Amino acid sequence: MNSNNSTEYQRFCPGEEHIKISEAVCLGRRRANYPKCPGCPFNDSEQHKEPDQPAAGSSARSDAEPDVLDSMFRADDIRGLWPDPLNVEAAWRIGNAAAQFLKSELRGYDRSRPENATVLVGRDMHKSSSELADALIEGLRNAGAPVIDLGMIDTPQMYFAVNHLTCCGGIQVTAGAQSVPANGFKIVGLRGRPIGTDTGLANICKIAQNTRRRLGAPLAERRLLDLRELYTKFVRGFLRPNRTAFSVDRPLTIVVDASNGMAGRWFPLLFGEEDWLKISRLNFEHNGEFLHGPNPLLQNNLIQIKDRCARAQADLGLCFDGDAARAIVIDETGRIVRSDLLTALLAGHLLKQYPGSTVLHDVRCSRIVPEAIRAAGGVPRRERCGQTFMKKAMVEAKALFGGQSSGYLYFQDNGCCESPMIAFAYLVNLLAEAGQPLSELLAPLRIYAHSGERRYHCSRVVTIIEDLANRYEKARVDFLDGITVQHENWWFNLRPVPREGLCLLNLEAEDDDLMQKKLDELTPMLGTPA
Repeated sequence: MNSNNSTEYQRFCPGEEHIKISEAVCLGRRRANYPKCPGCPFNDSEQHKEPDQPAAGSSARSDAEPDVLDSMFRADDIRGLWPDPLNVEAAWRIGNAAAQFLKSELRGYDRSRPENATVLVGRDMHKSSSELADALIEGLRNAGAPVIDLGMIDTPQMYFAVNHLTCCGGIQVTAGAQSVPANGFKIVGLRGRPIGTDTGLANICKIAQNTRRRLGAPLAERRLLDLRELYTKFVRGFLRPNRTAFSVDRPLTIVVDASNGMAGRWFPLLFGEEDWLKISRLNFEHNGEFLHGPNPLLQNNLIQIKDRCARAQADLGLCFDGDAARAIVIDETGRIVRSDLLTALLAGHLLKQYPGSTVLHDVRCSRIVPEAIRAAGGVPRRERCGQTFMKKAMVEAKALFGGQSSGYLYFQDNGCCESPMIAFAYLVNLLAEAGQPLSELLAPLRIYAHSGERRYHCSRVVTIIEDLANRYEKARVDFLDGITVQHENWWFNLRPVPREGLCLLNLEAEDDDLMQKKLDELTPMLGTPA
């Protein structure tokens, strides 16, 4: 291309910014009703129309204005209230935009095979999920992406599917740990690549803002697929307990609170046939009605399972979130097992099989986590909080396992994605091997005093972080995620949550007295507790 006509190649289709096209090609695509043309900023024929005159074959621009769409896009997923602002119009536009982006990420030979443009779609049990999934699927198909509809599945099953089927990505319709009227979408790319703000969500948001909903017959097919048999075989493959440890006469007794979510459907399918496993069920109905909230990190949502564990004299309890992407564990004494301690415990077990492997933990985790990883012959790696960061780091480091204080546990064997079902399988194996109660296995790890995560209203986050860095300049300070200050016998991490105007504090010390002293020292600098 010579210098006289290089300026002609300045246009591109939404989601394909790296592929420049000429004005002539752009015009040809518009005349051929190319699916990406409606709503495209380079569509000259639309730019000169009056606002109340929709293009042929399309409806008027949605009442979901760009800033409303933008408000639903978060760091790791898309979330909004049903039916306003999250409605079928928004779902269609998000699906259409996601198809454009996911297909644009295909490279080389992958782009030449039509089946590689397939997008997988699953949904949770919320009453709005079916309607949102249908609208999302129509948007995907209208953009030329064939759809495989997986039905009602847990979110980890989506990651399994993306890594085992031919596709360019998947979308799970789910509110996660939120109850009605919230709902949303989790998007994953090729081979399970996380799609967050920095890896595609911002692009999808921009495309959706510039996309009109188009009526008419979709351009690609939709077919149903039931992965129950394959998924069950996959998850059960991790369950290898010593058969002499548990039996029909001496079963492992567990209480499972499904929180009226997807664990109510999938836990019995995955583990219900094990005759040595005695399951006491709580809230297994999954019809969009909730006895308690589907967020197991909230203490009020654990009251019921703690009571049942005590009455059933259970060996352990599991309380799942709504989409069964994480679970909080209760030991046989009724004590909540912090997820960072569970990370340390499982890391030690897994490293016996794979010594020298890398294990990830987030900046909030107790010091015992990297200490336990090193003691077991592993390599600890500290990472920012958030699923996108953790999954990306898991892939980069070729990590065996990773854990967050928020309850998400990631496994290399699950495409570096989270799975509480796999975590449960490994925990059962560990209990069978050790022959000890869970509380005894955790006792050596409960040596530090941890504050838990505390929330503060912060209006001047940057100034607060600068002040903390100056005040504790003699300590070891880093800014991997917010600010972390480490002393020999105590440390803290403060992370901002800009969209909520909050700061989150995690502090740990060698004993309770020092922890409380340092909390009292820091609190006046942070703002009002939330």
